[in-house]
Amino acid sequence: MITAIVFVKAAVDQIPQVAEAIAALDGVTEVYSVTGQIDLIAMVRVRHHEDVAAVVADRVNKVPGVRETETHIAFRAYSRHDLESAFSLGLD
Repeated sequence: MITAIVFVKAAVDQIPQVAEAIAALDGVTEVYSVTGQIDLIAMVRVRHHEDVAAVVADRVNKVPGVRETETHIAFRAYSRHDLESAFSLGLD
């Protein structure tokens, strides 16, 4: 699994809508609203490197209100992402 961390600068008056639109994209597992120089952080998890380009360049960058992105590819994980909760149906 390839993990990419995408920093997103968005139009200030559209941050919630941009976050929701990005979160709905295939390959995006989480979107966080953050403080600092960027507005959102999107976690992208895909099977192949080529899929990162498809998600970020072809989808995230085309969401209305996205002004700029910066993508970082993770090459080693030091903690485990709880995939069960990420793909949970919400049933107990």
